[in-house]
Amino acid sequence: MSDQPAAPASGPKVKKFMFVNRKAPYGTIYALESLEVVLITATFDQDVSLVFIDDGVYELVKGQQTKGIGVKNFSPSYRALDGYDVEKLYVDQVSLAQRGLSEKDLLVPVEVLDAQQMGQLMAQQDVILSF
Repeated sequence: MSDQPAAPASGPKVKKFMFVNRKAPYGTIYALESLEVVLITATFDQDVSLVFIDDGVYELVKGQQTKGIGVKNFSPSYRALDGYDVEKLYVDQVSLAQRGLSEKDLLVPVEVLDAQQMGQLMAQQDVILSF
């Protein structure tokens, strides 16, 4: 027997995953698929950020009514993200402004970033997936 202490077991490496949502919430599967992949990734204790750019900002708008298009409104699911430790939600400032929206129009707290800040944040990520 060795008198040396056993080396500590190292767990899996945590990676920084950024999911970039660019599409409107309905009419395609991109928004819903992104949400599902975000939840799966968070389940594996990874560092998850969620970004909303272009029409992706519509995914977070309060009061969505989807009955008329015959699909389930999944936007309330974004409120459950903090239960999965997904607390880093970012929105592109120009995308909000171009659509006449502000932070007050959104379901969940977000950090609004300008293009330079967004670029810096993206540069810090290990993996970026765009939907």
